[in-house]
Amino acid sequence: MAQDIRNHFHTELTELESRALGGLDIVVEQLDRVLEALQHQDVELATMVVLDDDRVDGRYLEVHQGILSLLARQAPVAGDLRLVAALLHVIKHVERMGDQCVNIAKLIPLSGHEPPVREEVLQRLLRMGGLARSEVTQAKQAFAARDVALAEDLVRQDQEINRLQRDVFQMAIAIGDDPDTREWAMHMTLVARALERIGDNAVDVGEQTAFVVTGLFREFSDSSHPAVSG
Repeated sequence: MAQDIRNHFHTELTELESRALGGLDIVVEQLDRVLEALQHQDVELATMVVLDDDRVDGRYLEVHQGILSLLARQAPVAGDLRLVAALLHVIKHVERMGDQCVNIAKLIPLSGHEPPVREEVLQRLLRMGGLARSEVTQAKQAFAARDVALAEDLVRQDQEINRLQRDVFQMAIAIGDDPDTREWAMHMTLVARALERIGDNAVDVGEQTAFVVTGLFREFSDSSHPAVSG
């Protein structure tokens, strides 16, 4: 009987992990759409990203409540308890990344349908978005495989995102005197900040991978403390 209960517990825990990591797939979908909206200044697509945030929030509530229910019925120990704790963090980071996609989407309409886009700024933002997407995907792979080395490698991409964010910030400062262009550039510094935060949250998921494997929590680097405030 006790063994049946434990087996059911592990089955339920495995399903909750799958649902939590599936939330990262939803974030990738949201990120793809918001980057496309940014590239083409597609206000309608940006609006769809905002409306679809309920899907991310729903996944957060589903996993969070599922874990709390599991804890109420079972008393996990050792590795199981570490995994439960880590999944609570992972799904919170999923929810935060979804919020950052929404923040970007809300900025796109503010400059109008045909804003004075500076291509050199836009290309850096799209590069940041591509790196953030790669980080989210890699964070999922690392957690699923319990691969600490793959998780630690997230820092490499995150440092590149941070460098690009500084570039965007400096370009925005030097953008010129045209009020419309300066307003657009200001909005783009906020987009860069949101993309940088998505990268930071992906690194945080990587740190949870190391915690599950080793039982020790440690920050991989100072990448969670950006040099530029958006």
